[in-house]
Amino acid sequence: QVQLVESGGGLVQAGGSLRLSCAASGRTFRSYVMGWFRQAPGKEREFVAAISWTGGRTYYTDSVKGRFSISRDNAKNTVYLQMNSLKSEDTAAYYCAVSLRGGQPVLSNEYDYWGPGTQVTVSS
Repeated sequence: QVQLVESGGGLVQAGGSLRLSCAASGRTFRSYVMGWFRQAPGKEREFVAAISWTGGRTYYTDSVKGRFSISRDNAKNTVYLQMNSLKSEDTAAYYCAVSLRGGQPVLSNEYDYWGPGTQVTVSS
């Protein structure tokens, strides 16, 4: 089993920044993709960003490109999501997840382990 715990959420004004962290513990795998998803009230969970094991490959949903940046520190088993130029539409619960699959998983059912989430609220 893998345990994931997110932190860094909070309330921020539009145009501001936040950095989310997700620490993984428990069973370790040779390689896995780590991703971030978000879910706003009344909406489906959506993919935000993901990063390969080496960190050499990152991918983002279009709405956050140029504003969000995902990174990871494998020595700390931690993935980060730097969020800049935040907008009210970024308000959601943010979840980190681990995928044991190859490729570029962007669907929630392609991820095997999930954290409990952290709330991000952007005031306009």
